[in-house]
Amino acid sequence: WCRRTDELVDGPNASHITASALDRWESRLEDIFRGRPFDMLDAALSDTVAKFPIDIQPFKDMIEGMRMDLRKSRYKNFDELYLYCYYVAGTVGLISVPVMGIAPESKATTETVYNAALALGIANQLTNILRDVGEDARRGRVYLPQDELAQAGLSDEDIFVGKVTDKWRNFMKKQIKRARTFFDEAERGVAELSPASRWPVWASLLLYRQILDEIEANDYNNFTKRAYVSKAKKWVALPFAYAMSMMHLKTPSSRAEA
Repeated sequence: WCRRTDELVDGPNASHITASALDRWESRLEDIFRGRPFDMLDAALSDTVAKFPIDIQPFKDMIEGMRMDLRKSRYKNFDELYLYCYYVAGTVGLISVPVMGIAPESKATTETVYNAALALGIANQLTNILRDVGEDARRGRVYLPQDELAQAGLSDEDIFVGKVTDKWRNFMKKQIKRARTFFDEAERGVAELSPASRWPVWASLLLYRQILDEIEANDYNNFTKRAYVSKAKKWVALPFAYAMSMMHLKTPSSRAEA
């Protein structure tokens, strides 16, 4: 459902999507939660929301993020950008936790686990933004805080020109550092998930965080070079993610000893 929603404004038919189309998509979502699916994919989601304690609000919030994409192509500051990241990606974390489940032995509060899931969504979206600067610029979009660009002595025009300068490198270093802090926060919650759910979440976290490493390896040229994690690095990361997922939860006392 999340992929289909994203494709509405970012897919091949995006140029034909209107606000009223998103309103219809939201009405269809409400029908799914009422047990009235439109197609087989809707039916799968309808079955899921009937089996797990999933709230409709994060789904509605994601649709609101799509509405933002229709009417907004600039973000004044990080607060505005954070809200956008919550709508389009943080919501995925909130939707997923009820399905993935929290480990019975976890001593963490539910709020802590949800905050970590939210942080992973934000981290992933910030990484998407930093990876796709050039691609977004070619569509007339700048998903970077305007005030921070100005503080760095940069403007939209610099992004459209697409030249890597020392000013750009310094700006990017700060943006990458912030994205990594969200990944760090997300890490603290993965171990609290049910054992069966930890491996895919660890894999997502590790692989997405490596995209930031690749941006650095490209000398911060995210205008004409797309940062990606090679297949070889993915093969290395997956068993490591599995090993991380198998680590036992530490008790509060063992954490204190550590």
